[in-house]
Amino acid sequence: MPSFPWSQSIAAGATFNPLTGTNYQYLPRPGIVKYLHRATAVGLVATILSGSDELMQEGPVPAGGTAGVTPSEFNVPAIMDQVAAGDLQSVRYRNPTGGAITVDGFLDYTPL
Repeated sequence: MPSFPWSQSIAAGATFNPLTGTNYQYLPRPGIVKYLHRATAVGLVATILSGSDELMQEGPVPAGGTAGVTPSEFNVPAIMDQVAAGDLQSVRYRNPTGGAITVDGFLDYTPL
């Protein structure tokens, strides 16, 4: 199962899309994607798109994580979708707060 982890500090007022320019931005074959993410503080919001499906309309990212620690399904809910070949994957984080927040997450891709 291919996966792509990320850990990024997002400055106040900044945005971050971890999949831009990676092999996972456009998936090569049909499959299942699973996203897990967690922030170090409250206030970070995310939008998750998978092909034409909006899996998460801009909303809060679960908080309480430790920077650099990949979250698991034991402490954050998984966001899953079935994908077609060539589907665009996009995770857009936005930090509307007054300080930097770190987000840790990963994409798990299971080809079918």
